[in-house]
Amino acid sequence: MTTTITRRQFTQRGAALLLTAMVPKGLFGSAQSSKRVVIRADSEIGLVRPEFHSHFAEHLGSCIYGGIWVGKNSPIANINGYRKQAVEYLKELGVPVLRWPGGCFADDYHWRDGIGPAEKRAKRVNIHWGNYVEDNSFGTHEFLEFCRLIGAEPYLAGNVGSGTPEELRDWIEYCNYPSGSALADERAANGSKEPFGVRYWGVGNENWGCGGEMRPEEYAAHYRRYTVYTRNFGNTRLYLVACGPNGNDLRWSRGVMEALAGRMPNGFSMHYYEGGSDPAVKFSVEAMKTQLASFAAVEQALIQQRALLDTYDPNRRIGLILDEWGVWDRMDPQEERTNGRLWQQATMRSAVAAGLGLNLFNRQADKLFMCNIAQMVNVLQSVLLTDGPQGQRCVRTANYWAFMLFKLHRAKTAVRVETEGALPPQPAGPGLRREIVLDLSVSASHKDNELVISFVNPKHDADMQVDCALRGVSAQEASAQILTHKDYNACNAFDAADTIVPRPHAARIEGGSRLLLDLPAMSVATAALKVA
Repeated sequence: MTTTITRRQFTQRGAALLLTAMVPKGLFGSAQSSKRVVIRADSEIGLVRPEFHSHFAEHLGSCIYGGIWVGKNSPIANINGYRKQAVEYLKELGVPVLRWPGGCFADDYHWRDGIGPAEKRAKRVNIHWGNYVEDNSFGTHEFLEFCRLIGAEPYLAGNVGSGTPEELRDWIEYCNYPSGSALADERAANGSKEPFGVRYWGVGNENWGCGGEMRPEEYAAHYRRYTVYTRNFGNTRLYLVACGPNGNDLRWSRGVMEALAGRMPNGFSMHYYEGGSDPAVKFSVEAMKTQLASFAAVEQALIQQRALLDTYDPNRRIGLILDEWGVWDRMDPQEERTNGRLWQQATMRSAVAAGLGLNLFNRQADKLFMCNIAQMVNVLQSVLLTDGPQGQRCVRTANYWAFMLFKLHRAKTAVRVETEGALPPQPAGPGLRREIVLDLSVSASHKDNELVISFVNPKHDADMQVDCALRGVSAQEASAQILTHKDYNACNAFDAADTIVPRPHAARIEGGSRLLLDLPAMSVATAALKVA
């Protein structure tokens, strides 16, 4: 975790940490404007699971149709129906886990509609996202083949809201039973002789809302009933995920855990979006500051939800999963009409938001199992944007590049970080406005001879000069990359796809014990240090 300490406390530690020395001129300006950080490589938090960088794709807008799937007969370059450019970009990014088919869509989705010959599949109305007719041409086999193409582990969200225990039980057998049963033989007849071996299964989605508007004890009763019929087949051991809270709803979490009566899930899913009051490319300073400041509340929610789970599960056998997260800006009606529901451009602001989220996952690595950004293509905080079902263009968004900057952390051990600054603001009293405080965000991880440190400057009007003291390691050399743009509303557009991309960045090691670099306003940077 990050520890925020006062200037007095930080100064008292200065002699031991070599932080009282003046910052040399040349790399920075003056010492007075520097941000002081301590990286404690000798104080471990937990494994930075690759699953923290997982994704979510729903039958919503143009995420699936026109985004991932264009069809086998499309004039758009494709691999057996999958948009070729999207496959290549996502494979390069390395998606650890992909969750599907929803979202709200999951609890009105019946998996049998999406198997067998495409021309014979049932056409259903998508009641959650526009009442359009879903032709189910992208179903179980198509999703699992897509996961194979991009190297992602699949995560299927089962239908509890409008489904039955039998339906979920049969879907698991269809996917995982080796051979010989009617369902396994049906899978083979549909083109997949070998079992899919799907490990991750969500038992419902947002059952406090679009998944049935249930009470906690009501959902827990459904979870108990549904999971009675789930089984491990072959070499696949199921990881069953229960529906957790909306945001930091401790009442829901406590109610579910109490009513589960000992039938504990493997995972517990929470959703937490960072809302925005302006359209994506028209954010005001105040709207941006309010949105970015909300990540402090996300971090506090993760800490509190984990603490509550620990009262029922002190050995942490239940994994806390942030199943859906990301910025949710005010939609532009014209963009939605043209590109589909919840189509959202990605700007430098949203890249900074991605960095704030990925940093806090590192800092809370001991409390988390998986995190899934919403959503993969075109919808909300996506990593790719396409220009419609007939459009050839596919661009990597600023969010994509923020995730790329954090790849070096995967499978390393997160270590503790201390930053100098004011203490976090307290909640405002009645009638008082809470002060919005944005400051340097840092996380670090270590493995073998590499120490990786990521920095986010969320300020739109202030550069930062960072002086990192290194504890527990001696650094020999450093390289860094940075993602930044002076306009926080700038984006990678179809006719300007490389407006925001990572670039090499100056970083210097001094005396083996300090890392020096500067951070322009609105920037995300990662430094890789060779250490001993």
